[in-house]
Amino acid sequence: MTVSDDIGWIGLDGPAPRAEVHGEKAALLASAAGAGLVVPPAFVLPPEHEDDLDPLVEQLETASGLGFGAESGPLLLSVRPSAPIGAGGMAPAILNIGTTRTILPALGHITGEREALHLYRRLIQSYGTGVLGLDDEEFEYALHDVLRLAGAKDETALETGHLNGAIDTCLALIEEAGEAFPEDPLTQLKTALAAMGTAWTGPRAQARRLAMGLEGDMPLALIVQVMALGIGPVPSGAGLASLRDEMTGQTGLTGRYLPQAQGEDALMGLRTPHVLTAQERADMGLHEPSLEDDAPDTVAALADAGTRLEAAVGDAVGLEFTLAAGTLNILEVKRAKRSARAAVQIAVDLAESGAISREEALLKIDPQHLEEQLHPAIDPDAPRDRVGRGLPASPGGASGPLVFSPDDAEAAAQRGEPAILALIETSPEDIRGMHAAKGVLTVRGGMTSHAAVVARGLGKPCIVGARDLTLDTETGELSTADNRRLSEGDIVTVDGTTGDVIAGEVAMIQPEATGAFATLLEWADEMRRLGVRVNADTGEDVATAAEFGAEGIGLCRTEHMFFQQGRISAMREMILAGTEAERRAALDKLLPMQRSDFVQLFEAMPGRPATVRLLDPPLHEFLPHGEAELRQMAATLDMPVAKVAARAAELAEFNPMLGNRGCRIGIAYPEIYEMQARAIFEAAIEAGRTTGKPVRPEIMIPLVSAVREIEILADVISRTAEAVRNGNGSMVEYTIGVMIETPRACLQAGEISRACGFLSFGTNDLTQMLYGLSRDDAGRFMPEYVAQGVYAHDPFHSLDTDGVGEIIEIAIARVREHAPDVPLGLCGEHGGDPASIEFCERIGLDYVSCSPFRVPVARLAAAQAAIRSTLSA
Repeated sequence: MTVSDDIGWIGLDGPAPRAEVHGEKAALLASAAGAGLVVPPAFVLPPEHEDDLDPLVEQLETASGLGFGAESGPLLLSVRPSAPIGAGGMAPAILNIGTTRTILPALGHITGEREALHLYRRLIQSYGTGVLGLDDEEFEYALHDVLRLAGAKDETALETGHLNGAIDTCLALIEEAGEAFPEDPLTQLKTALAAMGTAWTGPRAQARRLAMGLEGDMPLALIVQVMALGIGPVPSGAGLASLRDEMTGQTGLTGRYLPQAQGEDALMGLRTPHVLTAQERADMGLHEPSLEDDAPDTVAALADAGTRLEAAVGDAVGLEFTLAAGTLNILEVKRAKRSARAAVQIAVDLAESGAISREEALLKIDPQHLEEQLHPAIDPDAPRDRVGRGLPASPGGASGPLVFSPDDAEAAAQRGEPAILALIETSPEDIRGMHAAKGVLTVRGGMTSHAAVVARGLGKPCIVGARDLTLDTETGELSTADNRRLSEGDIVTVDGTTGDVIAGEVAMIQPEATGAFATLLEWADEMRRLGVRVNADTGEDVATAAEFGAEGIGLCRTEHMFFQQGRISAMREMILAGTEAERRAALDKLLPMQRSDFVQLFEAMPGRPATVRLLDPPLHEFLPHGEAELRQMAATLDMPVAKVAARAAELAEFNPMLGNRGCRIGIAYPEIYEMQARAIFEAAIEAGRTTGKPVRPEIMIPLVSAVREIEILADVISRTAEAVRNGNGSMVEYTIGVMIETPRACLQAGEISRACGFLSFGTNDLTQMLYGLSRDDAGRFMPEYVAQGVYAHDPFHSLDTDGVGEIIEIAIARVREHAPDVPLGLCGEHGGDPASIEFCERIGLDYVSCSPFRVPVARLAAAQAAIRSTLSA
């Protein structure tokens, strides 16, 4: 049988392994050989190979100058798995293939007699466990008995007689299983290859790969490689080396080395391993010498190998190595493990060294990981006493005492003890407590519920929909699934990155957004086409977003301003007013407050576009719930309880989110929008004078579904602008636009675009309406829907490009037909989701808008989308 063209060769003439055919391990190892490092020669068999092994082994014999099974100068081989993505399964390497009784004398001349017996015993044990599937513990117990009888601490201390006894015991275990250990080298190799393929396709290995998020039926290539023994003349041994700090990404050699060892023995606990460098030994306070103390040239060679491999592979790597009689051999190259912070540092370093391009560096980073670096994060090595789990709505970690009301959260903050606010779910009136809290936890809710949206805007760690927790508001206790009870004041930790609720305080890693992080985002800004704005409601939020690189305000939700202390009473007074005159009197109280808010907003990002959405939620949301709260409000406003209750009943709706909200409020009560428009214009004039940069507000009308709605409200806004001009003697330029968030608005977008200056898609409500789902309640069943494949993902978290995306594309096509130059944006929560941003780039939107702490995420995701678009063109 001839050798096929699909064989890969490492360190030999012939086609180099390709990752897609021969697996990542083989391809990386070939890169090491190509970089001039010492790599034992090997051939790589593709999946389902049918090649004759004899001519392949002959190539290794020629390259090594040794003979497979030869009684003089014997060649030993190893078989290692190589999958497309790492090893990914349960198919351990089999070493020392070719060791037989016949070659032991010749092998002993190379390694020493005792060491040759040690290699033979290891092969027999590997054959029994890896090929025959015997229990590894039986072999380990047998070896332990031999060590005990010999009074030796480990196998390296055994004399030849005891080693021969250990070999006989291992052979007896194989014979008891009804098998015989083959003394023919080629049979050993063939059975090892067959067994590794069988182990790879077994149910246990497939289940493990599936649990790792890999394909269960992933193909496997096999590497047959000349052994670098690691056992023999000093210095010989094996180890593993890391060239980068896993948490920070900074360069620095660390690892473990074990003399007279093979494979990953240095991590197996057989003997105490040595550290690699003298610095690491000093840092750890160790007395044993490091590898650098014993073999400084080897450590220098390892550091040099890491540098050369980073350039060759275009990534940070870790190494498995063997020292064979003083010669450093690279046996495996692995992509280095890294935290989110380390990934950024590594990508920037590689690009600055010329190993990869800036575009490649940008594509290496998961945009979602950037947000994690802007918040304190839980130390991944810290122990966790997890008591519950929910949806990770806003990343970062926070520890503090439990509280169960916004008032208690504010009181804790005033005492200097920011708390974890736990509620069934949140409503707009809870915002003050969320501001004061260190983290937020809700039992109900989804990824776009009120708590999730507000927490992301505030940059607070938040977990929603923690369904395995029960909150009793009457007793003030949080019960866990294992019957623990957490009371007010008990310390808990929320991990908004994973969704874990943890009992007690957990160690944190502080955020870092300078250095490589800032450099990466500068590169992203050079590459991206999409603009990135912020959804923000306060000057503080806008200032934060400006630091993160936001280019303007894409959405200011004005209703959030009315829930602040000292304002809610005036808002409620306006809502309860019986006449327009009474409403205007209450609005006069709100006007200076709203104007002050807008001044802060505009001054925080001077000269940038600022989109302000007029009042959107139904008015009943500003009223308290429950009889006691109504009585308290009546007393505060000095009104009869009956009048308050009657007005609340009048405003009540069966389905308020589809009721009298958005532009419908402005049409029913135009004086509300008139007050807001006046506040915007007067604030813009004042902020422009203060900063010296003109403010051009973009006034957004929410929940539009008909052109006539725009015409009515645009007239209100225009008349207000004229009144401000007459009163101030000056006026700012402004634009009137709409939020497209109803299916009808999408279909009428062409006509709508003729009547306004910009359009922005509000994908939260648009998703809600198209799916017929409540974004606040869908979290209760959405995990099951995703798990069972009803939906590929939560459509409130990542945009549904098939359904919601299609109607957006229809809208865009109709807008471009009627008004090709009208700016188009997206300001729903999807504006910070990388997959959704990819869609926005593809359909040609002008900008996305997201919460402040997602601005860096959006900047990187927009750059990646632009790069991929160019590559696919």
